[in-house]
Amino acid sequence: MKKETSEFGPAEQPLLVVISGPSGVGKDSVLQRMKERGLPFHFVVTATTRPQRPEEKEGVDYIFVGREEFAEMIDKGELMEWAMVYGEYKGIPKAQVHKALASGKDVLMRVDVQGAASVRKISPQAILIFLTTASEEELVERLAKRKTDPVEELKLRIATARQEFKRINEFDYIVVNRDNELDETVDTVMAIIQAEHHRVQQHVVTL
Repeated sequence: MKKETSEFGPAEQPLLVVISGPSGVGKDSVLQRMKERGLPFHFVVTATTRPQRPEEKEGVDYIFVGREEFAEMIDKGELMEWAMVYGEYKGIPKAQVHKALASGKDVLMRVDVQGAASVRKISPQAILIFLTTASEEELVERLAKRKTDPVEELKLRIATARQEFKRINEFDYIVVNRDNELDETVDTVMAIIQAEHHRVQQHVVTL
């Protein structure tokens, strides 16, 4: 559904905004703070085969499914993009994105760097934002503090992050999420979204 058109300007089109970046840069924290502010976006809920953590809510943090069900979603073409991430599958339900865009809402999704590239192929009009830390040392420190991964997986995440940083040029924007400056990070993301809505040539998202 298109938003109303003023005689002095074009209709404002809903945006598809992708928040991406290496593990540990704070993608979840940024989206959570945006939700806390009550911003009028649709926040995509990712489907995953990863076990549910005690603090997580079904349908809010993730859609938790078994591997067999996830395989069926792939076979039926129900996922906009999907990938195996650290041994578990994650994917974006296509119908959820279609419905949100049709309502006229901006759609925000959180995916890894590989997933962002997949979204760009499907929807060239998507706005890709690369979230990062101020330095590699800061990223390593954040990952170590989480204490949710064994040493071997921590090393894998750090090595993967180094490779993902090399793909920054595939993105439209880069935002540094500094320690203790989460609100400033959210403000920057919001400024990007507002600027995109003020383009003379509006993006019309296709999937």
